[in-house]
Amino acid sequence: MTASLYESVSAPLIIKSVRFVKSAVRPAHYPPIDWPEVAFAGRSNVGKSSLINCLVQRKKLVRTSRTPGQTQTINFFAINEAFYFVDLPGYGFARVPLAVKQQWGPMMRSYLAERTSLAGVVHILDIRHPPTADDLNLWQWFREQDIKALAVLTKADKVPRGGWQAAIERASRALGIISDDIVVFSSAEGHGRQALLAKLAAWMEVPAS
Repeated sequence: MTASLYESVSAPLIIKSVRFVKSAVRPAHYPPIDWPEVAFAGRSNVGKSSLINCLVQRKKLVRTSRTPGQTQTINFFAINEAFYFVDLPGYGFARVPLAVKQQWGPMMRSYLAERTSLAGVVHILDIRHPPTADDLNLWQWFREQDIKALAVLTKADKVPRGGWQAAIERASRALGIISDDIVVFSSAEGHGRQALLAKLAAWMEVPAS
């Protein structure tokens, strides 16, 4: 069975401090380019906020909402006073107003394509479903822009472990990557947390502890 089902043997990043820095909608509002950044992208209802809260072990650092599409700004969080986690607005939810959808594209392209401190993007997908057209379009855009991206399948606790491998293989075929490049994650159980933190530490070339 592929190693991506298990916790990484590499030392995970140890998060010692976290604080909200600011929200932004355009480059003039971003923090100075002092530290490397990891951005988190995904559909509005994919569990992105819960994943970030699980990573930093803060229950309410990133607000979760029963109404998908509420996050409409780019939110910066300082981690260990050494790098940023960047929470991007969710995409693809039908009830989001058209004006918000139209704003999303230019705002995301501006940040993702021009932010020189961006180390990579954690692209969050729902393990229960095949990648959507929006998921695939964004993944292809990452490739075209030469942006490093990692696919993470969330809500693993909603699927029996015996079904994880099939979901991994389905996503790997759709995204055109190998199975070992996919992380399975459960915010409810904490599965995949250490594996993901280890990959992020390698991305940003920061010590694990």
